[in-house]
Amino acid sequence: MNQYETVFILTPVLSEDQMKEAVEKFKGLLTDGGAEILNEELWGLKKLAYPIEKKSTGFYAMIEFKAEPTLISKLEVNYRRDERVLRYLTVKNEKYAAEYAEKRRNKLAKKED
Repeated sequence: MNQYETVFILTPVLSEDQMKEAVEKFKGLLTDGGAEILNEELWGLKKLAYPIEKKSTGFYAMIEFKAEPTLISKLEVNYRRDERVLRYLTVKNEKYAAEYAEKRRNKLAKKED
């Protein structure tokens, strides 16, 4: 299993509940495919660098997970089919990126305590 990180931007016209439901859909797709969710962060509504589909803001979400490489193509097909998703990016974390991500998660967990 490889460690991955996916960030996607959802359309700003969604309500808070609809946004969370979309994130849960993608998390469910990952767990159904045998992935292990390591971390999930909802970054909220942010301004985009340039307009996408005439929208200047979007809901950002990030999910870190461990999965088999075949699951990534299924995830990205679902991103393309879902009209709520404006943009997405999935990257494989190499050894050092995975270590950095773990340090970052631990640091965030300490802040919340």
